[in-house]
Amino acid sequence: MGSPEKFEGWLGKTPDSVKGNMTWGEFEPKKWEEDDVDIKISHCGICGSDLHTLRSGWGQTHYPCVVGHEIVGTAVRVGKNVTHIQEGDRVGVGAQARSCGQSDCPECKAGIPQHCLREQVGTYDGVYPNDVGRSFGGYATYNRTNARFVIKIPEGLDSKDAAPMLCGGITIYSPLRQNGCGPGKTVGIVGLGGIGHFGVLFAKALGADRVVAISRRADKRDDALKLGADEYIATGEEKDWVTKHRRTLDFIVSTVSSAKMPLSDYLKLIKVGGSFVQIGAPDNGELPTISAWDLIGGNVKVGGSAIGPPWEIAEMLKLAADKKIKPWIQTRPMKDANTAVVDMDEGKARYRYVLEA
Repeated sequence: MGSPEKFEGWLGKTPDSVKGNMTWGEFEPKKWEEDDVDIKISHCGICGSDLHTLRSGWGQTHYPCVVGHEIVGTAVRVGKNVTHIQEGDRVGVGAQARSCGQSDCPECKAGIPQHCLREQVGTYDGVYPNDVGRSFGGYATYNRTNARFVIKIPEGLDSKDAAPMLCGGITIYSPLRQNGCGPGKTVGIVGLGGIGHFGVLFAKALGADRVVAISRRADKRDDALKLGADEYIATGEEKDWVTKHRRTLDFIVSTVSSAKMPLSDYLKLIKVGGSFVQIGAPDNGELPTISAWDLIGGNVKVGGSAIGPPWEIAEMLKLAADKKIKPWIQTRPMKDANTAVVDMDEGKARYRYVLEA
């Protein structure tokens, strides 16, 4: 096995690339280090983060950029310092490619390297320290990533199903786990999209007593119930939904990124002492204004969450394999990435696109 000196992939060169204008071409991966793993890519999920980055929605992107951080494939080159991955292993990479990893780093020491302040490199559009190069993602033939962020895919989990879990899945699995999702808990999931549908699947797999899917329109009700939701609230079409469901949920995870969402009303659905966790991230970062009384009246806590560490991703993948979780995905050929990105941006995915090499 082995990998070429240069990789090939879909290059976004301007903000217009999100409109189906990526171009296929060569790029130079980061310089090889003996802590790295090269992966021959078989699958890569399309994440909303890819669209934000292609259009420079979360800040100026360093073009040219190859997006894609839901990568699955075969390890074809493994550094001498790597012990948990062997050539030929089926592996995956999520949204993070590196942290400092130092023993005196509070976040890395605590096992939460996704919050490392010293050295934070994303799987794409990141710059490595010590002039070793930039990070490029999975709309490509190969990927090179530090082995600490390369995870073995368990047997019994299809590669196409595992791929979207590596960002979309862990983004909502992590806050569910952090907030004690399990027997005795009632959980609300705001937004039934690529991430929200994972929320329903994982909340049920973790054993929550009751899972409530919350969306603006009623057109996804049947999907939510088929996924395992116990109830569905269409906030834009049901009268008195706040009164009916007031203080019925232990916590809510919101995948919606809109400054117009009825946040004050969502907080009223939470039991005294419960939590609201925001994971959806709009381009401008704006959320609705929260009144102090929204928090004080119910002793409600508001927080956020982003991805998860490698050990938590591995735990999630094992749960998915053990519980035979099947995300709702549609596979698209890697050669059709431009069309797939446009369709994703137009909201046509039900509920996640996965590119296949």
